[in-house]
Amino acid sequence: MPRRTLNLGILAHVDAGKTSLTERLLYHAGVVTEIGSVDAGTTRTDSMALERRRGITIRSAVASFAVRNTAVNLIDTPGHPDFIAEVDRVLGVLDGAVLVVSAVEGVQPQTRVLMRALRRLRVPTLLFINKIDRRGAAEQRILDAIAGRLTPAIVPMGRVEDPGFPGARFIPWARAASRKILLDALSVHDDAIVNAYVSDEAAVSDRRLRRALADQTRRCRVHPVFFGSAITGAGIPPLVDALADLLPAAGGDPSGPVDGRVFKIERGRLAYVRMFSGTVCLRDRITAGGRPAGRVTGLTVDGAPAPRVGPGGIAVMRGLTDVRVGDAIGSGAATAAPHFAPPTLSTVVVPARDDERAAMRAALNELAEQDPLIDVRQDDVRHEISLSLYGEVQKEVVASTLADEYGVTVTFRDTTPICVERPAGTGEAAEVIFAPGNPFTATLGLRVEPAPPGSGVTVRTDVDLAGVPMYVYKRQDAFGDMMAGYIRAALAEGLAGWEVTDCVVTVVRSGYQAPNTTAADFRRLTPVVLMRALDEAGTRVCEPLARARVEVPVDTVGPTLSVLARAGASVTGQTRDGDLVTIAALLPATAVPAVQRQLPGTTGGEGSLETDFGGYRPVTGTPPVRERTTPDPRNLDEYLRTA
Repeated sequence: MPRRTLNLGILAHVDAGKTSLTERLLYHAGVVTEIGSVDAGTTRTDSMALERRRGITIRSAVASFAVRNTAVNLIDTPGHPDFIAEVDRVLGVLDGAVLVVSAVEGVQPQTRVLMRALRRLRVPTLLFINKIDRRGAAEQRILDAIAGRLTPAIVPMGRVEDPGFPGARFIPWARAASRKILLDALSVHDDAIVNAYVSDEAAVSDRRLRRALADQTRRCRVHPVFFGSAITGAGIPPLVDALADLLPAAGGDPSGPVDGRVFKIERGRLAYVRMFSGTVCLRDRITAGGRPAGRVTGLTVDGAPAPRVGPGGIAVMRGLTDVRVGDAIGSGAATAAPHFAPPTLSTVVVPARDDERAAMRAALNELAEQDPLIDVRQDDVRHEISLSLYGEVQKEVVASTLADEYGVTVTFRDTTPICVERPAGTGEAAEVIFAPGNPFTATLGLRVEPAPPGSGVTVRTDVDLAGVPMYVYKRQDAFGDMMAGYIRAALAEGLAGWEVTDCVVTVVRSGYQAPNTTAADFRRLTPVVLMRALDEAGTRVCEPLARARVEVPVDTVGPTLSVLARAGASVTGQTRDGDLVTIAALLPATAVPAVQRQLPGTTGGEGSLETDFGGYRPVTGTPPVRERTTPDPRNLDEYLRTA
């Protein structure tokens, strides 16, 4: 029986062979008797109809197998950048990862994004170079690209025989070559090995080197590299052995406080939970995100019903009526911090038939439970529903899901950027109880000040205890917490309809009349006062940017710069490495698809574009306005009728 548990993520750029590797690992472990095909739509972890049709992974999936004394929970993640949110939720529950790189295409844009996240979160990572049997596979070229574009801290674990041919094989190093490579790589971080080797080479045993390799891998100091083919099975046995030998096992005290994380929700409120500490049993009542979540009426572990789940385990829990993706189960923090940028695009969803509008809204609400970042917004004035997106492929996924799973046909309007607003200056406003024009039984004053870009929203309370209705809020800190919630909710739509961020809001005045004042008075008064303070401060609408890294042949730099200039990019730097030039630039997020389309023709098919979130910058010219979906507090009559 396995005594260790390893929660393993399989990550890659789209089409690198990640799902094929997952299938091969399950076959090697005896979990499946036949290897599924991505092209044929028969893979175990791609269960959506669209996943099978398109041959891409859209939602993360969990499968389990055993390697000697280690139980592996394998999580297959999407490779397409439009579904980076799925990867985001998985990263926080991993003990280790395998990053798959194609031996033909090499290090691709998403490969770099994923490796940066894995290193930032210190997730021990093995590299698997797939497709060594494909024409164009090049062993040393890939190793050089990994060292130059991902990390130099790599340890090749063998060599490839006949790369680029159907019979290509991975050959682990012979003892002498293995010792030299391990000594060279491990001595960088281990002076004891260096000293022992200098004193007496024989004193550094092979066993000591393997222990040091495992230790440094688990500390993310080195990344062992394996070669193989998920299709033929070449190189799979050494990789499987490395999962048990080199990656860390899950820890945690079964009798400790319950602490877990929800990383996926499926239709029917099936919550996928990774446990870090404690034990959850059937019929237990638990909290999620600090809220009562309900009673566990069903537990599935390793694909079978189970009475309990302990540390390191991944369970599908039924019966949780109030649970969201990212919630902590039990004693953990309320939500998981995102590791990637939020969506920067938005679109309006339109039902094919008006009588399907209610069904579409209900279906989208269920999809938002599975993926909160799509941020379903309803405009009650024009009766429109909008979504947030990472890219155009997401539209196809939403449309297909609505059609296949809910029987609702939809179309989309043009994609637009999701802007934000930032205060342009300082503004302050107040409403006094019983004063003309204040219909609420409360006094409230708020001051809004700009904060550094990227700092988010900070809420402070600077009022005398005498102004806080303690019979309502019980404690002054409870008043502050509730006011922070009211203020953040009100900042969801600013003067131009966009979310207001990068600001400090201070509660500077508070008053009440006992026993008439209620929490609702402060909640409803907050947007009115806050909008007046923002009016005085003014706001700047800022558009989302992409930070681009464009690698092109030196003789195509001029045309490439012209493409970037037409896209509204600002070039921030250029570096040359041999015949290649890397151009760093910031450009509007909406311009990235156009640059991607033009780059192959401009560079003879040899250019590559890598982007990540680059922050926001003020819009030049007339700023875009987003219609409000909630009553406008600046129109008090309308606000009072509907708020």
